[in-house]
Formats: sequence, structure tokens, C-alpha cells
Amino acid sequence: MSQQPSILITGCSTGIGYYCAKSLQRDGWQVIASCRQPEDVSRLQNEGLTCVLLDVASSQSIKEALAKTLEFTGGTLDALFNNGAYGQPGAVEDLTRDTLQKQFDTNFFGWCELTNAVIKVMHQQDAGRIVHNSSVLGFAAMPFRGAYNASKFALEGITDTLRLELADTNITVSLIEPGPIRSEFRANALRALDSNIDINSSRFGFQYASAIARLSKPGPASRFTLEPEAVYKKLTHALTAKKPKPRYYVTFPTHLMGALKRILSTRAMDNILGRIKS
Repeated sequence: MSQQPSILITGCSTGIGYYCAKSLQRDGWQVIASCRQPEDVSRLQNEGLTCVLLDVASSQSIKEALAKTLEFTGGTLDALFNNGAYGQPGAVEDLTRDTLQKQFDTNFFGWCELTNAVIKVMHQQDAGRIVHNSSVLGFAAMPFRGAYNASKFALEGITDTLRLELADTNITVSLIEPGPIRSEFRANALRALDSNIDINSSRFGFQYASAIARLSKPGPASRFTLEPEAVYKKLTHALTAKKPKPRYYVTFPTHLMGALKRILSTRAMDNILGRIKS
């Protein structure tokens, strides 16, 4: 990497992306943060961050944001941290095609498109680090989270494939798999539930009432909720270690689910996961 390594981070308006952008800049990185809303871009710029407008659901926005990023960095880019995503709640049978499409446009298709564009830059410089922020829900399916589960399962599959295909290069690919982290994730999920699910016509009224109560609850999502710093520690290892890990578990639920999935049958896992509140 260059003397001051450069990184593009998606989804920096709040939470993990915001914390990691500020922390990497503090630690000597040239950070190009990105946000989907112009007002968030202005806010981060006023806080001293270099920030570009980037909506990963838009191909044109991806092209323009990467072009601006490369202007700031002089045409090179040492790392990409894909973080910008949201969780669409809802029973699978209540998900319309349009709702699934929107989930995948943001959480999967946009990430793939941006990553492929960045890989071309990294091939030219013969080095680079790619880090995708996944989830415990990228390998452990939970009820009423089908759209998000599917997008993260897809992300993990394509990331594993990409890592194999880049094995003969100096470009590394890692997944971070958090569980509950303090962020605006639940608030955004509540808005997505309200906007995209017809609760009144669903047979899951009781479960949706429970989901709304859970997503509306102030404070941490659970007693296992960690601060964004926990993700940052894994990110810095993925960005700086001589041999970054393919996967980084972050919270206790992620470690627990990873262990259970290795030792339990599918039916036993279903029995556990099916009890998780909607």
C-alpha cells in the first residue's frame, strides 16, 4: 500500500460506516466516505471528512462516485469497504418482487457492481483489499428476515467465489459478520416494514406486532449489542494484516450461531432459529 493508504467506504451517514470512516482517517488513512443523501454528504464534509454522493442502487451514481474518488486519490485505491445496506423485515410470503428487488439492488447488485469496478483499478496497481460487511444472517436464516437473509447469503456466496478467483493476485477479499451493533439499522428496518409490507392483509399480524415492538424499542437491540468499534477492530485487521482472514465473527451471537451450525443438524438448527422473535 501507499504511504497514506486510501479507502472508499459505503454507507457512512451513521453507525458502522460513520465510525469506521472517522477512525480510519484518525489512524492515517485517506478516507473517501460516501452517503446516499446529499444532506449527509454535506454534514460529513463539514466534519472534515472527504465525502461523495453514492447510492449503490444506482449504476450512474456508482460510476460518478468512483470517478470522484479516484480524482481525490490520484487514480489509485488501496481498499474498499462495502457497508451501506438495510434490512427488509417481513414474512417471505408477504414479500413482493419489487420489495425483493429493492433489497437486492442495495445489498447485493450495487455492491457487486462497485466491487467489480474497483477490482479493475486494483488489478492495474497489482494490489488491494476488499472487505464486505455481511451479517450473522448471512449464514443463519431467521424467520421474518427472508429478504435480508437472502441478500446476505448471496453476498457471502459471491464473496467466497471472488476470493477463489483472486487467489493468484495480490487482491484480498474478506467478510465481516457482525451480530447486533449499535446503529440506525432497526430504525431503517422499521421504515422498510411500514413502506413495503401490507401488514393488514397478512396472516402474521401477531408476529408483525412483535416485530414493530422490537424495532421500536429504544436502546440496544439485545444485551449482546456491541459498539461500532468492535467492527472497526476486525476491519483494521482485514486491511492491514499480511494474511487477512476470509471471515471475521464480531459478536457473541455470531460466534454462537457459527458454532451451532457446525455441530447441529438442519432440523436442530431450525428448532433453535424458529424460536427467535420476529
